[in-house]
Amino acid sequence: MTRAILLVLDSFGCGGAADAADFGDAGADTLGHVAEACAAGRADRAGLRAGPLRLPFLDALGLGLAAEASTGKLPPGLSRPASPRAAWGYGVEVSKGKDTPSGHWEIAGAPLDFPWGYFPDTRPAFPPELTRAIVEAGGLPGVLGDKHASGIDILEELGAEHMASGKPIVYTSVDSVLQIAAHEETFGLRRLYDLCRIVRRLVDPLNIGRVIARPFVGPGPGAFKRTPRRKDFAMPPPAGNLLDRAAEAGRAIVSIGKIGDIFAHRNTGREIKGAGHADLVEKTLAAMDELPDGGLLLANYLDLDTDYGHRRDVPGAAFCIEDFDARLARIAAALRPGDLAAFTADHGNDPTWRGADHTREHAPILAFGPDVAPRALGRRETFADIGASLAKHLGLPATTSGRPW
Repeated sequence: MTRAILLVLDSFGCGGAADAADFGDAGADTLGHVAEACAAGRADRAGLRAGPLRLPFLDALGLGLAAEASTGKLPPGLSRPASPRAAWGYGVEVSKGKDTPSGHWEIAGAPLDFPWGYFPDTRPAFPPELTRAIVEAGGLPGVLGDKHASGIDILEELGAEHMASGKPIVYTSVDSVLQIAAHEETFGLRRLYDLCRIVRRLVDPLNIGRVIARPFVGPGPGAFKRTPRRKDFAMPPPAGNLLDRAAEAGRAIVSIGKIGDIFAHRNTGREIKGAGHADLVEKTLAAMDELPDGGLLLANYLDLDTDYGHRRDVPGAAFCIEDFDARLARIAAALRPGDLAAFTADHGNDPTWRGADHTREHAPILAFGPDVAPRALGRRETFADIGASLAKHLGLPATTSGRPW
């Protein structure tokens, strides 16, 4: 029997989708624009990195070929290897979103089958009746924020008032999300989680994808820092995805990073958290060492998204991708005969783009392992082809959607 490893580099898009204009993202290209910035010297940062983008392992797998197939352009610093080490292609998202749950659910073979609800970019952003219900059900003196905002900026703006008043900071974005930031010491981490559970129930009728607890620490503005104890309270995914199929067959499942949160902890098996992709890769390697034949491991690595994409930090994004490239090589070296690993992304987050939101993009697909024959996978008309292919590899019933390669 064989094993399947799904590796998602959060926000590592490889070129704008055909419907990107519908999302305000026509022309976005996370990988391409980072590579171009590196080639032009715009991604140099003293003590961090300099020069062209260097991704020797991903390039050898065929990342350049996948990106060129997606956009028609070979990103600077990447090549067209005559003998790539992976099956390569790119995926097109069919779910009508550019958020983490939509992307991951579709990757797992069950695209979003209902429309998300969103909060308007107005002030206030939330319906008054929802805000009143949150205050009453949570036993709160009130809330702060009530608008679209960057998670970092709103801490600087309202963190001190939050600590003095006890009012949590409640905000949203262009995604289907309601986020609650609170200080771990003055408000309390458990209290924040309990509040998010209450709010999860309150926004269910609105089809809001996620309620996210955003704990932070620090004595005041300029010293506030978000902690790794973020917790997502997501709507449950559509049935019939890869995790459901593996669980129904009694297979071992390991979820690394925020996979458990994304899939609402349904059939996510053993959940392993970590602080950043360096730590998460080490935990991936340890879990792979213990994963039995027939097992499924899913991992999400979020630094590129949270630390650099949303902050529009191009040098940081380039450094993050380069650092992950070396770590991915270690994961590949730990694969056993018969294993299939699939590397992909859930959406884009072009750090050269306007605003601070995700971007609607294609996702690279690189399938590799000791026994995987290199070939062109071409354009996959849905991310669900990834989940369908992993299900087939594991000998599981077909996922709800997707066509195996």
